[in-house]
Amino acid sequence: MSNSSNIPGNQPWVSVIIPVYNRPKLATEAVRSVLLQSYPQLECILVDDGSSEAPQEACRLFAADPRFRYLPIAHSGMPGAVRNRGVEAARYGLLAFLDSDDLWLPRKLELQVQLLQSGESGFWQGEPAQRLGGTAPLVHSREVWLRGEKIISQKGQRFQRRGDVFAEALKKCMIGPSTVLMRRDVYEQLGGFREDLEIAEDYELWLRLTALYPVDFVEEPLIVKRAGHGQQLSEKYGHIELFRLKGLEDLVRRRWFAEQAPKQAPSQAPHLQQMAASELADKCAIYAAGCRKRGREQEAQLYEAKAAEYSP
Repeated sequence: MSNSSNIPGNQPWVSVIIPVYNRPKLATEAVRSVLLQSYPQLECILVDDGSSEAPQEACRLFAADPRFRYLPIAHSGMPGAVRNRGVEAARYGLLAFLDSDDLWLPRKLELQVQLLQSGESGFWQGEPAQRLGGTAPLVHSREVWLRGEKIISQKGQRFQRRGDVFAEALKKCMIGPSTVLMRRDVYEQLGGFREDLEIAEDYELWLRLTALYPVDFVEEPLIVKRAGHGQQLSEKYGHIELFRLKGLEDLVRRRWFAEQAPKQAPSQAPHLQQMAASELADKCAIYAAGCRKRGREQEAQLYEAKAAEYSP
């Protein structure tokens, strides 16, 4: 982890984690978008999840840049586990994540670091931020979505992105992993990403984070999301809602919000647990209706029962 003695100009260094599995060309482009940032004080760790097509071009092209590191690991198929291994190898106190099929625009880190630094004094000493006030330990940003060469409009995506966003985070994964810059101490406090969820591991982590902390947001699009290239887990399964249901249900069953939130915001704990259970009931009911529509009666009955169980 960095300290002020090795930060040129007293600016913080950032550890960037890029998980990759069999996307050598996309990974090369992703790494390039990091190393060409206007904010140069970073390390870029390309974590290879046991690819059969190793990112040899990236290793060759960027070997001369001391900020680049290649970290091959045994294949797990779990994005959260791959990111966690990257964080374990990281040197610095700020973390950023970039999926290997996404790209950063040049000022991504510069604008986000500026926003984090504009917070209250004590930020760099790791003083805790309170859930409903204080310094936000995570900054995210708007994205540009591409399918081929076509920009996919995000005009319909209207929700609160700054401050107390827990209610919004419950409804959908409203923080993209590639948009995030966050404090490492908060990441470690939360235990990082779950390693047993193939999809929606980010949704689950952001639920835990936004239950305890506010977040901040850069209105300018800083990320390019590239969809439709056929190597995405969402396309593998055709839907991701069942994975979100699992992540949320595990937290509700464990009463995570009731037991963890009191450590950070005691008065909010019962309210947070109730909000989570209510949203889980709604999601189960919607999923059950979809199952019934498709003739999956047994699955529909299972999720109807869950909806009744978690309903306030």
